[in-house]
Amino acid sequence: MKTKNASTKKGNSSRIRPGLLSYRRTPIEIESPEQFGYQNIRYNLTESSVPDMVYANLDITLEDSVLAYTSHTGAPEPEDHIIILHPNYVTNIETPRAMGCHPDYLRLSFERKFKIDLEELEQLMKPDTRLISITYPHNPTGMTLTESELKQIISLAESQGCYLLVDETYRDMTFSTPPPYAAALSPNAISISSMSKSYGLPGIRIGWLLTRDEALSETFLAAKEQIFICNSVVDEKIAEYFLSKKGKFFPKIKKHIRENFETVKSWMEPNEWLEWVEPTGGCVCFPKIISSAQVDVEKFYAILNHKYKTYVGPGHWFEMGRQYMRIGYGWPSNKELQGGLLCITKALEEATP
Repeated sequence: MKTKNASTKKGNSSRIRPGLLSYRRTPIEIESPEQFGYQNIRYNLTESSVPDMVYANLDITLEDSVLAYTSHTGAPEPEDHIIILHPNYVTNIETPRAMGCHPDYLRLSFERKFKIDLEELEQLMKPDTRLISITYPHNPTGMTLTESELKQIISLAESQGCYLLVDETYRDMTFSTPPPYAAALSPNAISISSMSKSYGLPGIRIGWLLTRDEALSETFLAAKEQIFICNSVVDEKIAEYFLSKKGKFFPKIKKHIRENFETVKSWMEPNEWLEWVEPTGGCVCFPKIISSAQVDVEKFYAILNHKYKTYVGPGHWFEMGRQYMRIGYGWPSNKELQGGLLCITKALEEATP
């Protein structure tokens, strides 16, 4: 497909060069716990995953693994129109921008309880729409889709002849029974997931893509082969082992998430500074500071980070106002979570006139 120059965001005089990706660093990476320094954080409530798995606890052996090439069997195009759920995991927003696509954003609002407005989605559709990109359970709000809602979105994609990409990384964390995998419902739907968020194995960098469209699957495979050929043998072995023993490992993870969620819920119920849309899945929530509370938002973050050494994901990480914050309750222990929530309360108190 031919490409042409595309202007970057207002205020940036550079332009995307034809045929090249134009990546930029984002706040969620620049201000990540790794960059801030784990040694400077006492209560880390910014992670959007469960606790990291310790290799020794997997009881897996790699001695018989041959470190050879493995089986190869794992994009939107420039100038095409796509619709992206917003807010969203930053990569789902930045990658299309880097490729020079022309996105419109299906914006979720607190007032609508972060629910998708299907009428608005339909209005955003154009003749050249090639992709709708959504994430459910949603990051950063923890909201979920019903099977009926998912099918309605798929129907819109089918009527337009475009694809629906569903990031289902948190699917196993849905508090109730999740809907079917999107890819199982239509050849127009693509499901993606990974070992990172729900299973505590972000370090092995393994994920997958599901589609019933054989031609599209072949295109993705070709792209994978040209970029990195195949997965790491060691990483793939660990992922395969974990998934084969999922019945052993995951109940503990799910119990931990539910216990921590109940802790956050109990903390939120009497909270006089924050309001939220209660999550229905995932391991994160996205409360906001109540405007009538008159909290000095910048002072709040300064106190929280530097005095109490507690870290959350401020709203601007997701291109939202800083009165929002993503609190990750899946990664810390329950004791650490309680300590971090107490520090948030103290920082809110101290930032209020």
